[in-house]
Amino acid sequence: MGFDGTIWRLRRGTELVGEITVDDLDFPWLYGRFIPGPAYDAGIRELFDRELALMERLDEDESDESAEAWEGVCREVNRTLVLTGPEGKGVAEFLLHIQGDRAWFRWSDTPFSEEGL
Repeated sequence: MGFDGTIWRLRRGTELVGEITVDDLDFPWLYGRFIPGPAYDAGIRELFDRELALMERLDEDESDESAEAWEGVCREVNRTLVLTGPEGKGVAEFLLHIQGDRAWFRWSDTPFSEEGL
């Protein structure tokens, strides 16, 4: 299946958090335009802002504490949100970054291993 032009949806329960229209691929990452939905500003934007800040800090400080903080936010994202593929089926696990109107993510039909984040 080609991914270019596909639309992925991010939901919290029945609420639409946003849509990602894929426009680039660098396996295993998909990149695209993020269009926020009605539920994005209800605390979700702050969650992704925190994830990016922790990821940047992790790039500078590879301590266990920094890694645990970032992984904790990633787990919170996966507990709180569902990413559905173009066919409408939710993926088992995903790693998603959102910055402004851009998003990049990787996903799996099976849960990632601890080392696989």
